Amino acid sequence: MGTATVLEHTPKQIALVKHTIAKDCNDDEFNLFMEAARSYGLDPFRKQIMPLVFGKAARDQSKRRMSIVVSRDGLRVIAQRCKNYRPASEPAEVIFNEEMKAPTNPKGIDYARVYLWQQDNKGEWFKVVGEAYWDEFAPLKDEWAENPETGRGEKTGRQTLDTSGNWAKMPVVMITKCAEAQALRAGWPDQFSGIYVEEELDRAKTLDLTASEIVAHNAEEERAKRIGAHNAITITWGDGWQLENVPLGEFADRAADFVKSSSVEIVRRWHDANKQPLQVFWAKCPRDALELKKIIEMKLAEKPTSKTEAAA
Repeated sequence: MGTATVLEHTPKQIALVKHTIAKDCNDDEFNLFMEAARSYGLDPFRKQIMPLVFGKAARDQSKRRMSIVVSRDGLRVIAQRCKNYRPASEPAEVIFNEEMKAPTNPKGIDYARVYLWQQDNKGEWFKVVGEAYWDEFAPLKDEWAENPETGRGEKTGRQTLDTSGNWAKMPVVMITKCAEAQALRAGWPDQFSGIYVEEELDRAKTLDLTASEIVAHNAEEERAKRIGAHNAITITWGDGWQLENVPLGEFADRAADFVKSSSVEIVRRWHDANKQPLQVFWAKCPRDALELKKIIEMKLAEKPTSKTEAAA
């Protein structure tokens, strides 16, 4: 990562940030936010970096949490400092599904996929993929209606899409921003681990969470680094088997051997059970992942060898 630009603010500017952009922060949170802005070399006045305070209205202040979010422009500023980064050269892919159209998903968006470019040690460029699924990021909230018997508002058991922001107005833009952030974390974990765009946290804001899930996610990433899982693919090789961290350099060969030596039905179950780790492998090793994908598709195209497989 290149050297971050050091932004120096005058006392008047710092006071302005405190009373506008960071008005929900207490003193400790504000100090942390300003230090983060300085460390990343991002400008709060350009909305490159912002604080989000969760649980600020909770009676139990132990549930209060601040998350520092970076806008898409801020992410790109950091990315441009990486000597091995190139922005997308083609529009994002947005996959639609007519069956998913509903009040909670007006356009029927399934997911968005973004490809960025990373340069390897040999100077060759390869794609890094990021995907964001509508069901995982769209800010849904519980629907409330007045009970005619009690005259009080009660949950109906249904959910609605929050229309106070841009998810209802610009759903493609919002889900694409999430996908780009996913790609940056997949390809440049040292620079982007723990950094989120606001759109990724819109659901948490809608549900008024304390950001504990985000904290837990960051802790999981740190544990993965300590045990070496960030340079490995965590996968299961069969029904009921334990998870195994397979080094990146070994994964393609082991997976290919497993697919070639297993039945169609076993490979199908294995593929369904490991969709997420296979996506991670695609982001980290796209060339090997493409070859593995071809091997999997060839296996799944084979005719079943038993009545059980044929029924499946």
